[in-house]
Amino acid sequence: MNGIINLKKEAGMTSHDAVFKLRKILGEKKIGHGGTLDPDVVGVLPIAVGKATRVLEYMTDAGKVYEGQITLGFSTTTEDASGNVIERTPLDPALSAEMIDQAITSFIGPLMQIPPMYSAVKVNGKKLYEYARAGQHVERPQRQVVIYDFKRTSDLSFENDCCCFHFRVACSKGTYIRTLAVDLGKKLGYASHMSFLKRTASAGLSLDKALTLSEIAERAETRDFSFLLPISYGVLDLPQIELSDAQISELSFGRRISLDQTHPLLAAFKKDRLIAILEQRGELYKPKKVFI
Repeated sequence: MNGIINLKKEAGMTSHDAVFKLRKILGEKKIGHGGTLDPDVVGVLPIAVGKATRVLEYMTDAGKVYEGQITLGFSTTTEDASGNVIERTPLDPALSAEMIDQAITSFIGPLMQIPPMYSAVKVNGKKLYEYARAGQHVERPQRQVVIYDFKRTSDLSFENDCCCFHFRVACSKGTYIRTLAVDLGKKLGYASHMSFLKRTASAGLSLDKALTLSEIAERAETRDFSFLLPISYGVLDLPQIELSDAQISELSFGRRISLDQTHPLLAAFKKDRLIAILEQRGELYKPKKVFI
């Protein structure tokens, strides 16, 4: 069994939980996910089955799109709605949508982030959330991410001394939306947190076409595996090129080929079939992964 699954992860489970359940549903051990989702976050979780696990790294590297809600007025230990309140700030009556939009715009482009303490980022071989649960605080390394698009998508809602609004963000891998919500609040002068989040797109897969675990289980019971997408779905974010039969023959022997390309990585096809992932080496391309 080989292919890509567009899974709609539901709230209350980890990405690992989803993989574990799919192994039982499909009777397949070789399954992995492309891009971790926090337990409280719903949405697209790309899943690779069988030989498709060889393209997991490219699915993980792909850009993501999220929709959610930010609340200004208080912050939490986890930077989302599941944490304990740690700070409250009163709202200025002058706070406006225009002020928020101006602040949002300043985050578009390359951005340095400090991962939240409640995250799986490792420091000295230990995950940050393990330090957090033990009440320990450690120095967290900054890392660069890219915000491609960031917009407010609703009117402002004022309730219980808080201001809430919905947003949409397109970003690079490794971006913490929780941290983005907190940093936006800081720029505006308020304690804040991410009060809701769903991932609507990842690795070329969209939420409107995603299936829940129960829907996949129902289909698997009737031996309907049409939900398995071709392995090529795992490389949708890579530049693509069509190969000739002669070039495919060379690659099958592990030889390098000459291509009129400048991209460091290419997904090479013959019609709709993924043949190889090619890596630039000087003026030639060498096969990094071959699927023939």
